[in-house]
Amino acid sequence: MHRRLSRSVAVMRTTTAAALLGLCGALSIPVVAESGSGWETVQPGGETRCADGSPYRFYVRRADSERVMLFFNGGGACWSAETCDPAANPADGRFLYRMAAGADWGNDPRQLGGAFDLDNPENPFRDWTQVFAAYCTGDVHLGTADHTYTTADGGELVIAHRGRINAQAVLEYTYGAFPAARTLLVSGASAGAISSPYFAAEVAGHYPDAQVIQFAGGGGGYRMPPPESLWRNWSVFRDLPEWLQAQDYREDTTGLVDWYLAAAAAYPAIRFHQYDNAYDQVQDMFQGLLGYPAPLLPGLDANRAELEKALPHFRSYTAPGTFHTLLRYPELYSRETSGVRALDWVRDLAAGKVVDNIHCDASCGQPNSEADSRATTAAAPEGV
Repeated sequence: MHRRLSRSVAVMRTTTAAALLGLCGALSIPVVAESGSGWETVQPGGETRCADGSPYRFYVRRADSERVMLFFNGGGACWSAETCDPAANPADGRFLYRMAAGADWGNDPRQLGGAFDLDNPENPFRDWTQVFAAYCTGDVHLGTADHTYTTADGGELVIAHRGRINAQAVLEYTYGAFPAARTLLVSGASAGAISSPYFAAEVAGHYPDAQVIQFAGGGGGYRMPPPESLWRNWSVFRDLPEWLQAQDYREDTTGLVDWYLAAAAAYPAIRFHQYDNAYDQVQDMFQGLLGYPAPLLPGLDANRAELEKALPHFRSYTAPGTFHTLLRYPELYSRETSGVRALDWVRDLAAGKVVDNIHCDASCGQPNSEADSRATTAAAPEGV
């Protein structure tokens, strides 16, 4: 049996070089204005696609064209027949990754809070242009090809791991629509947090005179060997940009921290930032699924120490509890650690200020709280 999830979509192999290098010239990008919302829906077409073969789309909210917030959404990941096939999901019915870009899959910024609550006067991004990159490919926005998995019954499952192709469409649109951007925040949550330093470097290369600030929420705790099988199944190391080709990174040597090191080596002016909760339940779950079950906080602290030593422009905020990510939720306005509001910390870094490293102290020893339960016990992919 040969199938692409539950949809009867013809299997299409990606010619990656053509998809990545010729994307803009091949696309006629339809933009549909959403009446009364302030957001535009952009469906780029071409080689872009979600995991299940459905169309990819992203969202744009135009405001100050000199300040642009790029946000790469989260939504889990899959790297095997067991993790990619909905039929093989856990008994509780949760999916491990977002498979489509529609509003039903948590990919619509109008349904989110935090930085996307445009009615909140405290929102530091209320007057910024916002570009919301939906995520629906199970590959942390870095995949470049379809992959065929063999299921337990001997069937074949085709997943369109085209995250980087989709993201490239988002970037090319941004470059064309906002050529005069002076400050760009390249941010991501969960899966988008992992790839955000890569995209910060891409943006820095296109806007050499702009200030580029990176912010990752909910992706800093993974402490494990290079996930070679993930990079291979997602075809991550195909058609790399020149700034990354010039460095000695391969499938078998590249860990998650290395995306920061590579981006900083190519573009040292980028300011890097991470927000994580000490007992993030989603990161803890995925680290176990990847075969490296371990308490999250020691690995998170080790990653932080490595980055602080190597990168003079790296700063982090470690909050207590089990919550996952920050910018998508009202918790952006209520979190406070060691006397510092997360909101103030984010506002300052977005303004280009040098912020302090913030770390919970004794409260890190309290992994459970009622406030944390909302995002982490919600059925995935809402919580990832």
